[in-house]
Amino acid sequence: MTSPRMRPQAARTRRYELTAGNGVVRECRYLAGRALSDWFGTFAELGQVTDDVLLLVSEIVTNALTHGGDPYELRLDGFEGRLRVQVSDTNPLRPWPHGRHHPGRPSGHGLYLLGRLADAWGCVPRCRGKTVWFEVQVGPRAGHAAGHAAPN
Repeated sequence: MTSPRMRPQAARTRRYELTAGNGVVRECRYLAGRALSDWFGTFAELGQVTDDVLLLVSEIVTNALTHGGDPYELRLDGFEGRLRVQVSDTNPLRPWPHGRHHPGRPSGHGLYLLGRLADAWGCVPRCRGKTVWFEVQVGPRAGHAAGHAAPN
């Protein structure tokens, strides 16, 4: 796995300044969906991973709005068949679960979903708050063709 601080040379990056308010979650889902389709293929080709990514984007942006102060940046990185999504907000406190996960509750599922659907996730302190990030495998790794093993 790539370290959160190291970035491969072939990475594609998109950064968006965010403002809190109506529609920010929807806008971030749209931007992540565009990056997925531009970098990795159509929604139909990607299948369930598209739904998972868009759900996770919704969760971390909503958590930033609800618990994190003001979200101020969405960053998307595509590299080696992986997508990394980062949302930065002004609150320096790390996200933590508020007890055990209870599926019947109307809220409180964000960190549980990150743990279940993301390949990796974490939180990095910033001068201006923190960044919550996650990564998912969305396409073949570099050096691999779809359906073919890499040469020895």
